[in-house]
Amino acid sequence: MEAVTIRNPGMTWDIAAHIHVPPGFDATRRYPAIVSNHPIGSSKEQTAGNVYGAALAEAGFVVIVPDASFQGGSGGSPRWLEDAEQRVRDYRDVIDHLQRLPYVDPERIGILGICGGGGYSIKTAIIDKRIKALASITGVNFGRLFREGFSGFNPVGTLEAMAAQRTAENAGAEPRVDIFLPESVAAGQAAGISDIDVLEATDYYRRRQPNANAGTRMLFSHAATNLAWDAFAFAETLLTQPMMVVIGDKPGGFGAYRDGMEIHGRAASKDKHLVVAEGWSHYDLYDQPEPVGFALSKVVPFFKDKL
Repeated sequence: MEAVTIRNPGMTWDIAAHIHVPPGFDATRRYPAIVSNHPIGSSKEQTAGNVYGAALAEAGFVVIVPDASFQGGSGGSPRWLEDAEQRVRDYRDVIDHLQRLPYVDPERIGILGICGGGGYSIKTAIIDKRIKALASITGVNFGRLFREGFSGFNPVGTLEAMAAQRTAENAGAEPRVDIFLPESVAAGQAAGISDIDVLEATDYYRRRQPNANAGTRMLFSHAATNLAWDAFAFAETLLTQPMMVVIGDKPGGFGAYRDGMEIHGRAASKDKHLVVAEGWSHYDLYDQPEPVGFALSKVVPFFKDKL
């Protein structure tokens, strides 16, 4: 694995990324490549890198795993922005970098994302036809989630609160940084949380895969654009690439099951596949060997065929 930084013309900060290469890597060859994108609040060291990135590299692909701008090892200020449109710009900048690497075939580039990274990857594929194949692992449309659960089903009230907070910060108040998760599963349960996604996210980020670069937080005053964003807009006409959607059938509050069904139905692609991991949840598909192995048994042949 190689750590790299990416700064394309017009950028004012670096994107930090890891590049995973296949066994027996030969820099004189040209390989198919995949951009592997981490969930909301995650980092390149977690599921997008150490699980899916590593497995796809083992299967013969060059895999690049970026940190989101404003988060992890990437630059950008203010910190802890969760900016859906910037995520799409990040992925396109990463593709620019891949196409300049002498060992990457610029005509054989795919994209994969997990959770919010899946929704962001879908949006990127809608607008960037350099992407030849797309896989979404328990993907979530962050705009839909923010308008619903993340705003308490009160998006207008949330926008008003963001406006008030930004006004206060402009007058010198401390920034408001929202923490997505409780400190532990027990603390969440004690607070009355019962949703499987929230509790399993807490177990993943606090216990199974803790990492200092994973933010699990968001600067509240700068998140308003996400409420008017939609990962699936124009999918009926513009999402034409081969696509695989992997979801678990134990639905939780983040809505990956629902979003997976929706984008599979809406996408214009003539070559689309819905894979349901029966008996498994959203966070099982992050790192649990059996459901991850099942997902990879579908995703790896898909990418080999399409790239």
